[in-house]
Amino acid sequence: MAELTRASPACIGVTGNIACGKSAVLDMLAELGAETIDADRVYHQLVAPGAPLLATIRERFGPAIVAPDGGLDRARLGAIVFSDPAALAALDTLVRTPVRAEIRRRVAASHAEVVAVDAIKLIESGIAADCDAVWAVTCAPEVQLRRLMARSGLDETEARRRITAQSPPEAKILVADTVIDNSGALAETRRQVAFAYAAFRERMRPGRKDAR
Repeated sequence: MAELTRASPACIGVTGNIACGKSAVLDMLAELGAETIDADRVYHQLVAPGAPLLATIRERFGPAIVAPDGGLDRARLGAIVFSDPAALAALDTLVRTPVRAEIRRRVAASHAEVVAVDAIKLIESGIAADCDAVWAVTCAPEVQLRRLMARSGLDETEARRRITAQSPPEAKILVADTVIDNSGALAETRRQVAFAYAAFRERMRPGRKDAR
Protein backbone atom coordinates (compact mmCIF):
# COMPACT_ATOMS: atom_id res chain seq x y z
CA MET A 1 0.00 0.00 0.00
CA ALA A 2 1.17 3.54 -0.71
CA GLU A 3 2.15 5.64 2.29
CA LEU A 4 -0.27 8.30 3.44
CA THR A 5 2.51 10.75 4.43
CA ARG A 6 0.23 12.80 6.68
CA ALA A 7 1.48 15.08 9.48
CA SER A 8 -0.89 13.35 11.92
CA PRO A 9 -2.45 9.88 11.88
CA ALA A 10 -5.61 9.20 9.94
CA CYS A 11 -8.16 7.92 12.45
CA ILE A 12 -10.86 5.24 12.16
CA GLY A 13 -13.44 5.08 14.93
CA VAL A 14 -14.85 1.58 15.42
CA THR A 15 -18.12 1.19 17.29
CA GLY A 16 -20.96 -1.29 17.71
CA ASN A 17 -23.07 -2.79 20.44
CA ILE A 18 -22.01 -5.36 22.99
CA ALA A 19 -20.89 -8.76 21.62
CA CYS A 20 -21.11 -7.66 17.98
CA GLY A 21 -17.38 -8.02 17.39
CA LYS A 22 -15.66 -4.63 17.72
CA SER A 23 -12.59 -6.23 19.29
CA ALA A 24 -12.30 -8.75 16.45
CA VAL A 25 -12.43 -5.94 13.88
CA LEU A 26 -9.85 -3.95 15.85
CA ASP A 27 -7.51 -6.98 15.84
CA MET A 28 -7.93 -7.28 12.07
CA LEU A 29 -7.05 -3.61 11.63
CA ALA A 30 -3.92 -4.19 13.71
CA GLU A 31 -2.99 -7.06 11.39
CA LEU A 32 -3.32 -4.63 8.47
CA GLY A 33 -0.90 -2.18 10.10
CA ALA A 34 -3.07 0.24 12.04
CA GLU A 35 -2.16 1.25 15.58
CA THR A 36 -5.10 0.41 17.80
CA ILE A 37 -6.58 2.00 20.91
CA ASP A 38 -9.25 0.17 22.89
CA ALA A 39 -11.35 2.67 24.88
CA ASP A 40 -12.31 -0.05 27.34
CA ARG A 41 -8.64 -0.73 28.11
CA VAL A 42 -8.05 3.00 28.52
CA TYR A 43 -10.93 3.03 30.99
CA HIS A 44 -9.39 0.06 32.86
CA GLN A 45 -6.15 1.99 33.27
CA LEU A 46 -7.97 5.11 34.46
CA VAL A 47 -9.74 3.15 37.23
CA ALA A 48 -6.62 1.40 38.53
CA PRO A 49 -6.08 1.46 42.30
CA GLY A 50 -5.49 5.01 43.45
CA ALA A 51 -6.58 6.61 40.16
CA PRO A 52 -8.59 9.85 40.42
CA LEU A 53 -11.39 8.52 38.20
CA LEU A 54 -11.89 5.52 40.48
CA ALA A 55 -12.26 7.87 43.43
CA THR A 56 -14.90 9.83 41.52
CA ILE A 57 -16.85 6.67 40.67
CA ARG A 58 -16.60 5.47 44.27
CA GLU A 59 -17.98 8.77 45.50
CA ARG A 60 -21.01 8.41 43.22
CA PHE A 61 -21.73 4.68 43.60
CA GLY A 62 -20.33 3.85 47.03
CA PRO A 63 -17.40 1.83 48.44
CA ALA A 64 -18.91 -1.51 47.38
CA ILE A 65 -17.72 -0.96 43.80
CA VAL A 66 -14.08 -1.11 44.92
CA ALA A 67 -12.53 -4.60 44.70
CA PRO A 68 -10.32 -6.10 47.44
CA ASP A 69 -7.21 -5.20 45.42
CA GLY A 70 -8.23 -1.54 45.45
CA GLY A 71 -9.31 -1.44 41.80
CA LEU A 72 -12.78 -1.26 40.30
CA ASP A 73 -15.11 -4.21 40.84
CA ARG A 74 -16.59 -4.14 37.36
CA ALA A 75 -19.06 -6.95 37.97
CA ARG A 76 -20.54 -5.16 40.98
CA LEU A 77 -20.69 -1.83 39.19
CA GLY A 78 -22.22 -3.51 36.14
CA ALA A 79 -24.95 -5.04 38.28
CA ILE A 80 -25.85 -1.54 39.45
CA VAL A 81 -25.79 0.38 36.19
CA PHE A 82 -27.32 -2.23 33.87
CA SER A 83 -30.42 -2.39 36.06
CA ASP A 84 -30.85 1.37 36.34
CA PRO A 85 -30.79 3.62 33.25
CA ALA A 86 -30.20 6.72 35.39
CA ALA A 87 -27.19 5.11 37.03
CA LEU A 88 -25.81 4.07 33.64
CA ALA A 89 -26.20 7.62 32.35
CA ALA A 90 -24.47 8.97 35.45
CA LEU A 91 -21.53 6.61 34.94
CA ASP A 92 -21.23 7.62 31.27
CA THR A 93 -21.11 11.28 32.31
CA LEU A 94 -18.33 10.65 34.82
CA VAL A 95 -16.22 8.56 32.44
CA ARG A 96 -16.70 10.34 29.13
CA THR A 97 -14.38 13.34 29.50
CA PRO A 98 -11.29 11.65 31.00
CA VAL A 99 -11.45 8.72 28.57
CA ARG A 100 -11.83 11.00 25.55
CA ALA A 101 -8.95 13.19 26.74
CA GLU A 102 -6.64 10.20 27.14
CA ILE A 103 -7.57 8.80 23.71
CA ARG A 104 -6.90 12.20 22.14
CA ARG A 105 -3.51 12.31 23.85
CA ARG A 106 -2.59 8.86 22.53
CA VAL A 107 -3.67 9.62 18.97
CA ALA A 108 -1.73 12.89 18.99
CA ALA A 109 1.39 11.08 20.27
CA SER A 110 1.18 8.30 17.66
CA HIS A 111 3.65 8.06 14.78
CA ALA A 112 1.46 5.58 12.89
CA GLU A 113 -0.16 6.39 9.57
CA VAL A 114 -3.53 5.07 10.75
CA VAL A 115 -4.91 4.79 14.28
CA ALA A 116 -8.10 2.83 14.96
CA VAL A 117 -10.10 3.58 18.11
CA ASP A 118 -12.57 1.01 19.43
CA ALA A 119 -15.29 2.55 21.63
CA ILE A 120 -18.82 1.37 22.31
CA LYS A 121 -19.74 5.01 23.11
CA LEU A 122 -17.75 6.43 20.19
CA ILE A 123 -20.62 8.60 18.99
CA GLU A 124 -22.23 9.47 22.32
CA SER A 125 -18.90 10.49 23.90
CA GLY A 126 -17.93 12.79 21.03
CA ILE A 127 -14.88 10.71 20.09
CA ALA A 128 -16.39 10.16 16.63
CA ALA A 129 -15.93 13.87 15.92
CA ASP A 130 -12.16 13.35 16.20
CA CYS A 131 -12.16 10.53 13.63
CA ASP A 132 -11.80 10.64 9.84
CA ALA A 133 -14.26 7.74 9.46
CA VAL A 134 -16.70 5.83 11.64
CA TRP A 135 -17.14 2.09 11.24
CA ALA A 136 -20.14 0.36 12.82
CA VAL A 137 -19.80 -3.36 13.55
CA THR A 138 -23.12 -5.21 13.53
CA CYS A 139 -24.40 -8.75 13.75
CA ALA A 140 -27.75 -10.54 13.76
CA PRO A 141 -29.60 -10.21 17.11
CA GLU A 142 -29.66 -13.96 17.74
CA VAL A 143 -25.90 -14.16 17.10
CA GLN A 144 -25.29 -11.24 19.45
CA LEU A 145 -27.33 -12.88 22.22
CA ARG A 146 -25.60 -16.22 21.82
CA ARG A 147 -22.13 -14.66 21.84
CA LEU A 148 -22.83 -12.55 24.89
CA MET A 149 -24.17 -15.50 26.89
CA ALA A 150 -21.17 -17.64 25.95
CA ARG A 151 -18.59 -14.90 26.50
CA SER A 152 -19.81 -13.56 29.82
CA GLY A 153 -21.51 -16.60 31.33
CA LEU A 154 -24.86 -14.81 31.53
CA ASP A 155 -28.28 -16.38 31.43
CA GLU A 156 -30.64 -15.28 28.66
CA THR A 157 -32.58 -12.84 30.82
CA GLU A 158 -29.48 -10.98 31.99
CA ALA A 159 -27.93 -11.01 28.51
CA ARG A 160 -31.07 -9.50 26.99
CA ARG A 161 -31.18 -6.87 29.73
CA ARG A 162 -27.64 -5.76 28.94
CA ILE A 163 -28.34 -5.65 25.22
CA THR A 164 -31.49 -3.55 25.62
CA ALA A 165 -29.73 -1.17 28.04
CA GLN A 166 -27.72 0.12 25.08
CA SER A 167 -28.80 2.41 22.30
CA PRO A 168 -30.15 0.53 19.26
CA PRO A 169 -27.59 -0.40 16.58
CA GLU A 170 -29.54 1.63 14.01
CA ALA A 171 -28.38 4.81 15.77
CA LYS A 172 -24.77 3.89 15.04
CA ILE A 173 -25.45 2.69 11.51
CA LEU A 174 -27.07 6.03 10.61
CA VAL A 175 -23.86 7.97 11.25
CA ALA A 176 -21.36 5.32 10.09
CA ASP A 177 -19.27 5.68 6.95
CA THR A 178 -18.80 1.90 6.80
CA VAL A 179 -20.84 -0.99 8.22
CA ILE A 180 -19.11 -4.31 8.93
CA ASP A 181 -21.50 -7.26 9.25
CA ASN A 182 -19.93 -9.71 11.70
CA SER A 183 -22.80 -12.21 11.74
CA GLY A 184 -20.93 -14.96 9.91
CA ALA A 185 -17.48 -16.51 9.73
CA LEU A 186 -14.44 -14.47 10.70
CA ALA A 187 -13.03 -14.99 7.21
CA GLU A 188 -15.95 -13.03 5.76
CA THR A 189 -15.52 -10.28 8.35
CA ARG A 190 -11.80 -10.12 7.56
CA ARG A 191 -12.62 -9.71 3.85
CA GLN A 192 -14.92 -6.77 4.60
CA VAL A 193 -12.34 -5.14 6.88
CA ALA A 194 -9.53 -5.49 4.34
CA PHE A 195 -11.67 -3.96 1.58
CA ALA A 196 -12.86 -1.07 3.77
CA TYR A 197 -9.36 -0.38 5.09
CA ALA A 198 -7.88 -0.19 1.59
CA ALA A 199 -10.66 2.19 0.54
CA PHE A 200 -10.07 4.34 3.63
CA ARG A 201 -6.35 4.62 2.98
CA GLU A 202 -6.98 5.56 -0.63
CA ARG A 203 -9.45 8.26 0.42
CA MET A 204 -7.04 9.69 2.99
CA ARG A 205 -4.08 10.03 0.62
CA PRO A 206 -2.93 13.68 0.41
CA GLY A 207 -4.33 15.38 -2.64
CA ARG A 208 -7.60 13.49 -2.67
CA LYS A 209 -10.48 15.97 -2.77
CA ASP A 210 -12.60 13.87 -0.39
CA ALA A 211 -9.85 13.51 2.25
CA ARG A 212 -10.79 15.19 5.48
